[in-house]
Amino acid sequence: MHSIWHEMFALGLPIAEKVIRPTVVYCFLIIGLRLSGKRELAQLNPFDLVVLLTLSNTVQNAIIGNDNSVTGGLIGAATLLLVNYMVIRFLFSHEKLERLVEGDPDALIEGGVIKEERLKKELLTKAELETAAHRQGFAGLHEIERAVIEPGGTIFFVGKKPSPDEVHQKALTDRLDAIALQLAGIRERLQDS
Repeated sequence: MHSIWHEMFALGLPIAEKVIRPTVVYCFLIIGLRLSGKRELAQLNPFDLVVLLTLSNTVQNAIIGNDNSVTGGLIGAATLLLVNYMVIRFLFSHEKLERLVEGDPDALIEGGVIKEERLKKELLTKAELETAAHRQGFAGLHEIERAVIEPGGTIFFVGKKPSPDEVHQKALTDRLDAIALQLAGIRERLQDS
């Protein structure tokens, strides 16, 4: 019985190495994901998902080393959580550095016009952009005035607003439709009498 407990909790590597390994992998992944673009963070297609899943499996041994103990896993996980907490707290108070790490928002549609060069930079197709618009309740890209991809990969859409002339024309059309219905009702009553 003692052997089982010892195998589960005895460290196979020094604690310092168990802390350094996840820290190095964390930094590498942050830089790698930043360089791969915002799309990797939120707008996943099946290829992106496969890469992220295999990436986690690939770096697993780099994080835990030749140690399968529960204690080693807990130290690695705690280190990742602690490093992430410290990075987020540090970036919160250093806005310029946060912008450098996370990047700036990019306008994908401006004034109703799709910015093709921005889509290419973010590796997004029009179909993927349209799918994101559908998820936010838009029928198509023709309804979008502005679309911005945020540093975290979220795409924010602003719908087109009708011009004052369009609003006035719609009000007149609605009023004429109401008058037409009233006239139809009057005709029916006259025919019935």
